[in-house]
Amino acid sequence: MLPTNSKRKSAEQLSEEAGTRRHVYGRTKGKTLKPRQANLMETLFPRVSISLDDALIDPSTLFPVATGETWLEIGFGGGEHLAWQAEQNPGIGFLGCEPFINGVAKLVSEIDERGLKNVRIHADDARFLLERLKPGSLSRVFILYPDPWPKSRHHKRRFVNDETLALISAALKPGGELRFASDIPHYVAWTLAHIRRHNMKGGSRFDWLAERPDDWRIRPSDWPRTRYEEKAIREARTPAYLRFRHEKTA
Repeated sequence: MLPTNSKRKSAEQLSEEAGTRRHVYGRTKGKTLKPRQANLMETLFPRVSISLDDALIDPSTLFPVATGETWLEIGFGGGEHLAWQAEQNPGIGFLGCEPFINGVAKLVSEIDERGLKNVRIHADDARFLLERLKPGSLSRVFILYPDPWPKSRHHKRRFVNDETLALISAALKPGGELRFASDIPHYVAWTLAHIRRHNMKGGSRFDWLAERPDDWRIRPSDWPRTRYEEKAIREARTPAYLRFRHEKTA
């Protein structure tokens, strides 16, 4: 069994009470966890899990050590990228959102093996956490290889949309960075189109930092390759790496 806490309400419970539960598309469970993973989910996961009991969450208060910035990864998959970033940047606090419990278990194992003190996990839809984060409390947000939902009738399920960009904008500080990666050209174009639409509304904007093709074709040195990316390249799909600087506008 996964850990439970009678004093801690899940995002699902909170949203159901408010009548606003959103549907989480895709799998949330896979194969049976390995014994070590299951044990860590019972023992370590409760200590690194983010409680949504508070209406407003200041990320800087979630870590046992002082952190200069807070970065968020949405849909961290198996956690390779997040664990690498956390190990390389011990002075930064990392929040990770992932509803797929097997991916959560993999990241919890990485936290244990690497002794990471600067990682906290929200094992559910990222929107529930974004809604509660203190405005301007994030310095960087990653959305790496989100589910493309390739069928036209499923495009509404894509994570990048008007609502989520507004939530990310509220949580990102001015000068903060949004990073997006995909190996699906239509999703790349979809994201750029939604970014442009967000910018046209005013109040805030995401400025694409690419000045030449290599800026989005070549993976930055501080952007480690994941297993999903390696698979995409083996199957002759070319990833795009998009970086945006967030700014407030009048």
